Amino acid sequence: MNADRNNDIWDPLADSSEDKRRAERQPRTPQSASPSYRLAYADEEFLCRDELRPVRLQLELLKPEMILAEAGIRSTVVMFGGARIPEPGTAPWAAKNETQDKNLRAASRYYDEARAFARVCSTHSQELGGREFVVVTGGGPGVMEAGNRGAHDVGARSIGLNVVLPHEQAPNAYVTPEFSLNFHYFAIRKMHFLMRAKAITIFPGGFGTLDELFESLTLIQTNRMEHVPLILFGSEFWNSIVDFQALADFGTISPEDLDLIEFVDTADEAWAIIERHYALT
Repeated sequence: MNADRNNDIWDPLADSSEDKRRAERQPRTPQSASPSYRLAYADEEFLCRDELRPVRLQLELLKPEMILAEAGIRSTVVMFGGARIPEPGTAPWAAKNETQDKNLRAASRYYDEARAFARVCSTHSQELGGREFVVVTGGGPGVMEAGNRGAHDVGARSIGLNVVLPHEQAPNAYVTPEFSLNFHYFAIRKMHFLMRAKAITIFPGGFGTLDELFESLTLIQTNRMEHVPLILFGSEFWNSIVDFQALADFGTISPEDLDLIEFVDTADEAWAIIERHYALT
């Protein structure tokens, strides 16, 4: 009998994993050794061809979705922020001069706030069975590490969505291993950040963080996703980096678009916004 491993649905067709093992055990001949003879789904060279990009896109959408769905994860709190922000008391690895060193050392307070916020979210998540308000980060260092670490502090699960980059990268040590996911396509990774998001929090960061901020804002502004709380940590930082009011004054956004953004400086302020939005108290 061939049954689905997860729900024991009867499947009369041959098991693909078993057929893959059978093919690997076949006698080696010029014919069986030819690349053309490989099973298509077991042929990595074939799957990496340009013509197979639509299939790879679908696989990157399906694999994380199936992992999280099977684990019962229903909603998340997204934590975006800079990889270069150090843990307090550690040297900023990315600093190129004295000014950057000074700024990044001062910004280490955001590491602490990110960690504290993740602890608050994860504590409430556990009270709801560990399936709602699960912390999700980009899985890397800096603010991302702080987010996963805060969840780890209270024994909660958290998600890390890594992406393959030109420089060597590994998931931070605090991501729940079974929720440590890796992507080739930035676009599919972004979809997974937002598909379950009940809140989006954005800490100081660089190009990647700004990209995630404005993409999330655009999706909410255009009603392509639900109007979830979009919370910017560090009012001083954000108001010095982006003049949102100037955009409204100039007319390139509507004055009411400013209401899509909320500024906070502490973890408690951020969680209070989420509590009010979802009437959790």
